[in-house]
Amino acid sequence: MTKPKKFRRPKHSPASIDGVIVGSRGLGTQTVGSYQPKRGQQMPSIGDTMRRSDGFHASRQSPDSLGHGGVEAAEAQALLDEPIMLDDDSGKQKKHYFGHKHPRVRRYFKRGSLLILALIIVVGGFLGWKLEKDISKVFHGNIFSFLHPAAKLRGEDQGRVTILLAGNSADDPGHEGENLTDSIMLVSLDTANNTGYLLSIPRDFWVNYGTNNCSYGNQGRINAIYECGQAINFHQNGYPSGGMGLLVKDVDQYLGVNIGYYALIDYSGLRDAVNAVGGIEFTVNNPNTCYILGRPFNGLYDGGRDYVTGGVLVNLTNGTHLLNGEQALDLARARGDFPYLYPSCGYENNDFTRTQNQRQELLSLKSKILSLGVLSNPAKLSSLLDTFGNSVQTNFRANEILRLYNLSKKIPNSQIQSVALTVTGNGTNYLKSMNINGADVFIPAAGEGNYSDIQSFIQRLNSNNPVVKEDASVVILNASNINGLAAKTATTLTNAGMNVVATGDDTVRSTSAVVVLNSQKSATKSYLQKTFKVTPTTNTAAFPETQNYNADFVIILGEDAATSNTPSQ
Repeated sequence: MTKPKKFRRPKHSPASIDGVIVGSRGLGTQTVGSYQPKRGQQMPSIGDTMRRSDGFHASRQSPDSLGHGGVEAAEAQALLDEPIMLDDDSGKQKKHYFGHKHPRVRRYFKRGSLLILALIIVVGGFLGWKLEKDISKVFHGNIFSFLHPAAKLRGEDQGRVTILLAGNSADDPGHEGENLTDSIMLVSLDTANNTGYLLSIPRDFWVNYGTNNCSYGNQGRINAIYECGQAINFHQNGYPSGGMGLLVKDVDQYLGVNIGYYALIDYSGLRDAVNAVGGIEFTVNNPNTCYILGRPFNGLYDGGRDYVTGGVLVNLTNGTHLLNGEQALDLARARGDFPYLYPSCGYENNDFTRTQNQRQELLSLKSKILSLGVLSNPAKLSSLLDTFGNSVQTNFRANEILRLYNLSKKIPNSQIQSVALTVTGNGTNYLKSMNINGADVFIPAAGEGNYSDIQSFIQRLNSNNPVVKEDASVVILNASNINGLAAKTATTLTNAGMNVVATGDDTVRSTSAVVVLNSQKSATKSYLQKTFKVTPTTNTAAFPETQNYNADFVIILGEDAATSNTPSQ
């Protein structure tokens, strides 16, 4: 008995499928070339233009009257999807697929697919578990909180969300001052206009702690408030418990703000977060030339030691640098405050330079975290979640973090001001140095315990009124010969957001005048022109008395101001 003959596919041209010759226009169409009919002959039907080989059935229905391929074309197309049953030497049938001729390849493909699927499940499950763990630990919720709509943030209905950030070195115990919050920063977001500002509070700001229970008295540097609150287990309605609760309460009171959220971050958190996102960019622009070890140097340099790397703390030339986590942490710590021990450059303002660098680092980190390269990278995102889980304490809830993320995406770094309580944009110092009990500290420029100027400055930062934001300084001179007119006008302009620095009397004149000494305050100039109904002038020669004042504007109230031009209160 002879063995059944194996099926062997006939050889054919690349244009044929299983022995069916197709035309250049696709399966079942008329052929071209040698298959064209001779002149005078009738065009053959589709069924006549196809040659059949072994493996194709002999009988097929002809096309219908419209010329469609009928069963012939349909079955030819079906061969692409249906297996052909073949007999092997053992008499068993096995399936043969056009896409995979070899069973071993198919097995490897199936096993590989299962392996990839298993890896996806394992990695996805691990990330989900880590996300759940970190959300529960940091954001007072669980992973299902993200399925709920993002909750409105505290203060959002009033158009401003305020967050207090504090940093300590509790992650490095065993040294003095590990619980001192040497970095304190206010983050304020204008949710209506998509703007914001970062305000640094110097660690040596002298304040009253608001409690007599601290072991070292009821007043001191602001960086010790957290430690005090932790020690006395601070608890008061309306504020978080513990050290951050006391710090939030005091900053609320002294700066005149309404803090809705806080975050306490240890220093290693900054280092690990920067490493998690692949580094941050930092730009140095120090116009001064220093001499480090006898060589000229332009940039930032702090010769203190980084005991992890063994190198100097900061060594950054002018220009843009990509900082790793350790470099970012060193820069956030460096103050250049021991020039008699270590050479330094670019740290003329010591701690104020340090806080300025911290604000720039925070903005750069914010941009990197919100970038697609981090959010779409499972490894970076997982590492970032680990950092938050290990290094951050906050009163944000999980669904509030979603809202914060959405708001932050709308605010570009160019719309976030970087400000401090000293040497601000208008040149005003709101702090002054003082020695108290042998300690060199800062108190309000208006005097110890007098926070009115600082609070006015914060209110201007929070305002959306362009006149208020310009904070123009104004001198008012009474040339109307009417007693009290300058004081009355001063009250009105102060309420409008201007800084009245002086009032006085002037030679009586019939008409009022507004003399512009600083042409950059355009919003204030327009306001004064509308209020006093006069065209402001820069001609100080016509008003020589104005040259005696250091202000943005001098207002001279003439006799006409008593009847028509006095601004109403």
